[in-house]
Amino acid sequence: MMGAVLLSEFATEIVVPVCAVIGIAFSLVQWLLVSRVKLNPERHASGNSNKNGYSDYLIEEEEGLNDPSVVTKCADIQSAISEGATSFLFTEYQYVGIFMVAFAILIFLFLGSVEGFSSKSQPCTYDKEKTCKPALATAIFSTISFLLGAITSVLSGFLGMKIATYANARTTLEARKGVGKAFIVAVRSGAVMGFLLAANGLLVLFVAINLFKLYYGDDWEGLFEAITGYGLGGSSMALFGRVGGGIYTKAADVGADLVGKVERNIPEDDPRNPAVIADNVGDNVGDIAGMGSDLFGSYAESSCAALVVASISSFGINHEFTAMLYPLLISSVGILVCLITTLFATDFFEIKAVKEIEPALKKQLIISTVLMTVGIAIVTWVGVPSSFTIYNFGDQKVVKNWQLFLCVGVGLWAGLIIGFVTEYYTSNAYSPVQDVADSCRTGAATNVIFGLALGYKSVIIPIFAIAICIFVSFSFAAMYGIAVAALGMLSTIATGLAIDAYGPISDNAGGIAEMAGMSHHIRERTDALDAAGNTTAAIGKGFAIGSAALVSLALFGAFVSRAAISTVDVLTPKVFIGLIVGAMLPYWFSAMTMKSVGSAALKMVEEVRRQFNTIPGLMEGRAKPDYATCVKISTDASIKEMIPPGALVMLTPLIVGTFFGVETLAGVLAGALVSGVQIAISASNTGGAWDNAKKYIEAGASEHARTLGPKGSDPHKAAVIGDTVGDPLKDTSGPSLNILIKLMAVESLVFAPFFATHGGLLFKIF
Repeated sequence: MMGAVLLSEFATEIVVPVCAVIGIAFSLVQWLLVSRVKLNPERHASGNSNKNGYSDYLIEEEEGLNDPSVVTKCADIQSAISEGATSFLFTEYQYVGIFMVAFAILIFLFLGSVEGFSSKSQPCTYDKEKTCKPALATAIFSTISFLLGAITSVLSGFLGMKIATYANARTTLEARKGVGKAFIVAVRSGAVMGFLLAANGLLVLFVAINLFKLYYGDDWEGLFEAITGYGLGGSSMALFGRVGGGIYTKAADVGADLVGKVERNIPEDDPRNPAVIADNVGDNVGDIAGMGSDLFGSYAESSCAALVVASISSFGINHEFTAMLYPLLISSVGILVCLITTLFATDFFEIKAVKEIEPALKKQLIISTVLMTVGIAIVTWVGVPSSFTIYNFGDQKVVKNWQLFLCVGVGLWAGLIIGFVTEYYTSNAYSPVQDVADSCRTGAATNVIFGLALGYKSVIIPIFAIAICIFVSFSFAAMYGIAVAALGMLSTIATGLAIDAYGPISDNAGGIAEMAGMSHHIRERTDALDAAGNTTAAIGKGFAIGSAALVSLALFGAFVSRAAISTVDVLTPKVFIGLIVGAMLPYWFSAMTMKSVGSAALKMVEEVRRQFNTIPGLMEGRAKPDYATCVKISTDASIKEMIPPGALVMLTPLIVGTFFGVETLAGVLAGALVSGVQIAISASNTGGAWDNAKKYIEAGASEHARTLGPKGSDPHKAAVIGDTVGDPLKDTSGPSLNILIKLMAVESLVFAPFFATHGGLLFKIF
C-alpha cells in the first residue's frame, strides 16, 4: 500500500450522487424562477418593487404601446417554434433509434466473438496470473452501457431544447423591462440545461458503475472496459444530433437570409419571410440539442478514458475505490463550483447597461476556473494517495498527487485560454472582426479572404495551449494525465453550457421580438444580448474542440494499451498509410456536411422565392406565408443528409480495424486528430467572425461601423454574404468535426478486443 486516502469509500459513495442531486435540484429551482415570467396578457399586481426600490414599468407604457396582443403573439410564435423543434427531434430520434439498436447488436456480436461466445472465465489481459470475467460478459455489459449513454445523450439534448423553447419568449417579454432582466432569464434557462446535463451524466455513470460491480466483483479491468460503451453511446447520438441539427438550422438560415435580406431587403426575422420559423427552430435543434449531446459525449468519454487507464494502474490493482472514482469526484466538485458561479451572474450582481453583458459572461468563465482550481486541489488532496503508479504502455510509472493536480489544472486553464482566444477572434469588440467588417467596403470577395485568414490565424494559440497541456500532463502522469486534463477542461461544463445555451435563447428572443412587431428599442436590446451570445457560442465551440482533442488522445492511449501495441511507429508503411488517410477524413466529412447544407439551402431558397412570387399580398403583410412547408423542407433534408456523414465516421474504425489491423487504425486515429482539430477551430472561428462582422455593421455602435452601414448598404450586403458562407462552417462542419475525432477513438477502444484478436485480415492473407 503506497499511502491511504483521506476520503473513505463510503464517503465517496455518498458525495458523488449527492452532488449530482444538488445539480438537478438547482436546475429545477432555476426553471421555476424562469417560469414566473407569465406568457398571458392580463396585468399582474403592478406595484411590485424591484431591488432599486421603484417598480418595473414597461417602456411600452411610455410610448402608449402596452398592448396585450403583443404578449399573445409572443406566446403563439413560441409555441410554433416549440412544436417545430419537438416534431423534428422526434423524427430524428426515430431514425437514430433504429441505428442505435442495430449498432448495439453489432457491439454484442463483435465483442462476443472474441472468445467464440464462451462463458468461461479467462486469464486477464494485463495480468495473466489472475482470472477475469469472460469476453461474453464484456460484450453484454458494453452493449448495456452503450444504450445507457445513447439514451442519456438523447435525453440531455431533448431537455435542453425544451427549456430553450420555453425561455425564448419569456426573454423577449422581460426585455421590455430592461436589458438586465432579459439577461437574467436567458442565463437562468441556460443554467437549467447546463446543470441537468452535468448532473445526469454524472449520476447515470455512477449508478452504472455500481450496478456493474455487483456482477464483476473484483474484476475491475473488465468492469471499466465495459463502461467505455457509455462514452460511445453518448457520442454516436451527438454525431447525428450535431449533423442533423446543423444541416436543419443552416438550410433554413441560409435560405431565409439570401431571399429575405439580400433579394427582398426585409429585416432578419421579418414575419413575412416564410423560412423564419424554420430558422428559429433550427437554432434550438442545432445549437442547443446538438451542443448538449456533444458536450455530454466529451464528458462521458473523458471519464471513461480516465477510468480505463486507472483500472490497470495501482488504483485498480489495489482496488482503491475512492481514487478510482477520482474523475467522478472532479465532476461532482465542478457542479458545486458552477452553482456558485451562476449565482454571480443572476443574483450577486445586476446588469444595467448593454456594455456590461459580455464582461459578465466572461466573468462566468474566470470565476468558475479560479474556484475550480481550488476545488481540484481539495479533491486531489483527499481523494488520491500521496503516491501511486499509473500504467504507461507496459510499465507502471510512479506519480505524486501534486503532479496529478497539475495535470487537471493545466487542462482547466488551457480551456480558459482557448475560450479567450476564441473570444478575441470572434467578438466585434476587438480589431480582428472590425478588420473583417472594414474589408466589406470592397465587396464580398475581400470579406471572404479576410475571414478565412482570420480563421486560420486563430488556430495558432489554441494549438500551442493544447500542445503544452499534452506535454505537461503526459510527462507527469502518462495517458491518465491527459484524460484528467480533458476532464479538467470539462469540469466547469455546467457554466460552459449555460453561457453557450444563452446564445441561441437570446437569438430566438430577438426573432420573436421582430415577429411580434415590438418596438425597435426592444430589438436593440435583444440584438445586444444576441451579439454577446454569438461570442459565447464560439467560446463554447472552442471548449468542445479543445476538450475533444485531449479526450481523443486519451482514448487513443487507452486503445493502444488495450490492443497491446507497444509502440506506434510512423515509419512503418502500415501506420503511415493510416496516418495520411486519417488526416483526409475530416476533409471528406466536411465536404459531405457542407454540400448537404448547400443542397438543402437551395431547396429552401426556391420555396421562399416561390412563396414571395405566388402568394398575393405577402410582401405588403396582408397574407400569411406558409411556414410549415419550409419546416418540412429542413426536416426532410437533414434526416436524409445526416446518414452518409454518420456512416463515414461509424464505419471507418470498423473497416480499418477488421481489414488492416490495429496499427493502421492507430495511424488513422492520429491523423484524424491532428487534421480535425485545425479545421474545426478555423471553421468555427471564421463563421463566428463573419456573423459578428455583419452584426457590427448592423448595430452601428461606433463611428467606424456607421460609415459601413446602414442595413441594406453595399458593405452590409457583402457582410451578409460572408455570414451566409460562414453559417455551414461554424454550425455544421466545425462543431461536428470534434465529434468525428472523439467518436472514432472511443469506437476503436470499445472494439479493441475484437481487433486485437481477429483484426488485420488483409495483412494475414499476404
